Amino acid sequence: MGSGIWSTDVYDAADRYRRKTGRSAFSYSDSGARTVHPALDPRGATRESRDSAEHPQSTPIAVLFDVTGSMGHVPRVLQSKLPQLLGLLQRQGYARDPQVMFGAIGDATCDRVPLQIGQFESDNRMDDDLGRIVLEGGGGGQMMESYELALHFMARHTVTDSWAKRGRRGYLFVIGDELAYPRLKAREVTRWIGDGPAEDLPIRQVVDEVTARWDTYYLLPAGSHYAGNRKVLDFWRGLLGQNAVELDDLDAVCETIALTVGLGEQAIDLDAGLDDLARAGSTATRTVSRALARLGGDRRAVAALPFTPTDGGSGVTRL
Repeated sequence: MGSGIWSTDVYDAADRYRRKTGRSAFSYSDSGARTVHPALDPRGATRESRDSAEHPQSTPIAVLFDVTGSMGHVPRVLQSKLPQLLGLLQRQGYARDPQVMFGAIGDATCDRVPLQIGQFESDNRMDDDLGRIVLEGGGGGQMMESYELALHFMARHTVTDSWAKRGRRGYLFVIGDELAYPRLKAREVTRWIGDGPAEDLPIRQVVDEVTARWDTYYLLPAGSHYAGNRKVLDFWRGLLGQNAVELDDLDAVCETIALTVGLGEQAIDLDAGLDDLARAGSTATRTVSRALARLGGDRRAVAALPFTPTDGGSGVTRL
């Protein structure tokens, strides 16, 4: 995956067609589907971000969002703002050869579709993957969702040339408003992913594994049920430190992701990024400024030298 080039013209044509025919951008979910789309099924899957002649310096970016309860509208916002996200990443040169993957998180204790994982894409197929997501809207009602299941998938079931060849971590953004469960349950991994650990793992170990290869952020947006909740913020800041970020405007999610990547790639500083948003007519400048002011300077992790390229396997390598 990861071939092709994003086209805003293609996106706009598809959007016009949907408006003309009355079709939804999330037609699979809106049709009443309550099973994972085959293209997003994580069972037995490995997702890859690979270099190619077309994209020789692939930069993997994964965006996973909670689709339970009040978070169910997040993918609709992301879909409507894909051109802004890709425009900043590509036209402004924030990242070389970005390959974006979308996925969705639910509750493995009660939801029918607790984990959905798309492919890393460079072209308009990422819009297709968004449209295949089931917006289940369930959840368990106990201020916890199965974020740990998604983090485990990212840690052990992804392969990126960015890491294998260059020792550079990818970017992982988790958008949610609740806690993870305190332990990754081996039986849930077996049921929903397939190949899992022999025993339950504490959430701290899962986070340590995923952050070894992914520069990981948790975004808590306004408008969600637990927006601003100190228990949720303290939980994620205990795991991710300053990378647990509050947003006072849900519409700023795409701009926050783009500028975070641009800062991590050292393509811009914060002031330059905010200027880019202003020139693009974005209304998110204030929100992004507040959200990213907490983040430090050089956060882009590179493997400790000397780095020995691997064969691309998905095993965890410690820094």
